[in-house]
Amino acid sequence: MKRILTRSISYFLFWTLFFEVCRTFFLLYQHSKTATLTASEIGKVLWYGLRMDLSFAAYLSVIPFLLFLNEVAFRKKVLLKLVHVFTYALLPLLVLLVTIDLELYSAWGFRLDSTPLQYLNTPAEMLASTASAPVWLLVLFYIVLLVIGVVGYTFLKHKWGVSPKRSSKQLAADLLLSFFLLALLVLPIRGGWQQIPLNQSDVYFSQKNFANHAGVNVPWNVMHSVIKKNHNTKNPYQYLDEQKAQTLVQELYQPKSDTIPTVLRVKKPNVLFIILESYTAKLIGALGGPSEVTPNFNALAKEGILFQNIYAAGDRSEKGMVALLSGYPVQTTTSIIKTPKKTERLPQLAAELKKLGYGTYYYYGGELAFANIKSYLINGQYDKLLEKSDFGSENYNSKWGVHDHILFDKVLADHQNPKEPFLTTVFTLSSHEPYDVPIPAKFPGTDEETQFKNSFYYTDWALGRFISAAKKMPWWQNTLVVLVADHGHHFPGRDQNDAPSKFRIPLLIAGGALAVKDTVITTIGSQTDVVPTLLQQLGLPTHHFAWSKNLLDAKATPFAFYVFNDGFGMVSPQGVVTFDNVAQRPILREPGVTDQQVEQGKAYMQTSFGDFLKK
Repeated sequence: MKRILTRSISYFLFWTLFFEVCRTFFLLYQHSKTATLTASEIGKVLWYGLRMDLSFAAYLSVIPFLLFLNEVAFRKKVLLKLVHVFTYALLPLLVLLVTIDLELYSAWGFRLDSTPLQYLNTPAEMLASTASAPVWLLVLFYIVLLVIGVVGYTFLKHKWGVSPKRSSKQLAADLLLSFFLLALLVLPIRGGWQQIPLNQSDVYFSQKNFANHAGVNVPWNVMHSVIKKNHNTKNPYQYLDEQKAQTLVQELYQPKSDTIPTVLRVKKPNVLFIILESYTAKLIGALGGPSEVTPNFNALAKEGILFQNIYAAGDRSEKGMVALLSGYPVQTTTSIIKTPKKTERLPQLAAELKKLGYGTYYYYGGELAFANIKSYLINGQYDKLLEKSDFGSENYNSKWGVHDHILFDKVLADHQNPKEPFLTTVFTLSSHEPYDVPIPAKFPGTDEETQFKNSFYYTDWALGRFISAAKKMPWWQNTLVVLVADHGHHFPGRDQNDAPSKFRIPLLIAGGALAVKDTVITTIGSQTDVVPTLLQQLGLPTHHFAWSKNLLDAKATPFAFYVFNDGFGMVSPQGVVTFDNVAQRPILREPGVTDQQVEQGKAYMQTSFGDFLKK
């Protein structure tokens, strides 16, 4: 009986202690964030995280405990060997998840879950996202963790042996104990006796998000996320009575002005819709950033209408794409673009302009298969999609595809004598990780933040070069240029995942078709508002863009809503509130934020996700 207890308990504790070691490695790797925690908070991270470690250790112990039970009954050594094979096979996989999480947390601001699985069909692009990671350091961490696991388990298993012969009465008692220990695993798996099983909120204890995140067990989180997504047919954001939630959201979009002044010189202008990768407002001089990073954007802002307070709806490219081109809200832990049968039901700018006889074209220097973007664009009825494979291999000078100046040169070459009117959408990529640029660095330094800054400057250089050439084209005077980002960035400053400054982006309307110049609009708005604002200038109906308002309507309700991983932000003139759905409490609530604004944010989260589920 002692042998059974020792073997089972030691196996369970092995995994528990191993996960605590993994958490310690996470705290070491994220040392700059860990330094913001007190010794007491670090202790609480380990203590609160222990509950989740116990849970996943119990999950991993189910099969070995079954094998232990059978070994007691049949006294076969091979059953113990199967436990060893099971454990040695799991260790490299689990250590890989833990190691990947070390770097992805730095980039994404949340612990590893099933999100990367959405990009497995485009592994090259997924790897390019982490090209700036300290690979050798991560390899070292991987090896050290794996060695700790293997050595620890090897030492442990040597203390086990095959069960000795015993009487029928002793065998019955041993079998009963083995079965009891197996059944007992249910308790740590569900996190205790409480009615609701363990979830992420059970490790949350602090107002500091990093402290809460550090308590999460990564393998448990990945498993939970996969299961949750595969069976998520109910709205997890049921904060309010459904009717009340609908009413609160409808109040945000009530029509305000009967007429909107036109800002166009022509009725059916060409539209150049340029989406700038990771273009955060923090680095744009015209929006309060350093003037030397975006001199061309700053100059162009004097020639058009600059919107000062625009926020990205999400934090990934494919999410920003849907918000910009369909005026549709972003989902938190998933994305509608992953489900073509849902995107078929979304309105799109290209489809609307095609009804007016526009030629519609989409240019991207990378692969459109990434994140299922291609199916979304095809649903949008673009006449022509141009991507990486349409460029000569000699131009593949970026890990994503081709650099921005080559992409812009291709647009110019294809628009020497275009059929008008046209909608041409251009999506840049050089300011994405790994931030490699084909021109000499403008700013000295090799740290990641400086590399990002240099890539930002390069995209601005390529944009200025393109605009200068476009102004010489005969179609320029009939063309409206829309410049907007797909999402913001945590650089500079390494913003928290929920920070409003991470989501603030540029929106600039310029071009020869514009009748207004050197104008600044201070209305708070979102990516979801861009297309309806444009369509109303063209005299087109916008009622099917239900999640949008006109940014040129001075009486429209000024607000922006954005989401991050399992949470939302709501920006208004009164201030910003960000809300964590796991902890079920605000992360940030500025002094002027009213209870009404918090309720509206919850209502928006609830109704927009509900609408997504119904698509």
